Amino acid sequence: MTAPLFNTICFVGIGLINSSLARAVRKHGLAARVVTLDADPAACQVALELGVVDAAFTDAAAAVPGADLVVVGTPVGAVEAVGRAIGPHLAPGTIITDVGSVKIAVLRDLEPSLPEGVHFVPGHPIAGTEHSGPAAGFAELFEGRWCILTPQAHTDAKAIAKVRALWEAVGSTVEEMEPHHHDRVLAITSHLPHLIAYTIVGTANDLEGHLQQEVIKFSASGFRDFTRIAASDPIMWRDIFLNNKEAVLEVIQRFTEDLTALQRSIRWGEGEVLEQRFAETRAIRRAIIDAKQDR
Repeated sequence: MTAPLFNTICFVGIGLINSSLARAVRKHGLAARVVTLDADPAACQVALELGVVDAAFTDAAAAVPGADLVVVGTPVGAVEAVGRAIGPHLAPGTIITDVGSVKIAVLRDLEPSLPEGVHFVPGHPIAGTEHSGPAAGFAELFEGRWCILTPQAHTDAKAIAKVRALWEAVGSTVEEMEPHHHDRVLAITSHLPHLIAYTIVGTANDLEGHLQQEVIKFSASGFRDFTRIAASDPIMWRDIFLNNKEAVLEVIQRFTEDLTALQRSIRWGEGEVLEQRFAETRAIRRAIIDAKQDR
């Protein structure tokens, strides 16, 4: 029998992503023991009842010792406090990774609390749903998806290889990327779409009562898709926008300029301009389907 990739994995925060990864770890036999550290006793209880973990703790001193991999899955705004809590209990050789959608802020807030000899390999699985909490997870979430790792030049190569092996074992395709570049890419592919969705659904929510009800009643697929995105965890997305501020503001400015150009074309009846723009964007959709990233 092949030995598991890790002896003990500690999942810090047992929400959608970490509970899904814990399930996938169990499914593929990637760890001998799986534990969680979560500040919410109710989340710990649910994770235990569902069999997602072997043990659940609210105290870092009880959860972290003995773990050879720690996966931080809290909102980005909580990462600094997490680092302070787990840092004193990390043994040399321990690997730390995370699943956050922002990388520069995580490096800034988490790395200073890590003792010498602990290896930090930041990560970001490009996967998720609008649901949250330990009960929302499922082992197949990462299959056929990308996972981006953003190690630094000094990061231990063996630690990077083990984190890569973990994600590949649960079905992801792994790519390494420089942290600043990651944050710029995700600002356009993920953060801006969520901001637009929150704005559109918020606009509908601000309509007069009878019109708001009709918007809900006659929702076409477009608006319905926006509501799915806008149903995502509000705390997580608050922290993403505040911690990727520069990149998000840059893409908002570019989007605003493009929207103004379309507004002008509509006002002046420039049908050819509109058709050309729509044809270009249609090609992007086809490319996403061809890359099998449409689910």
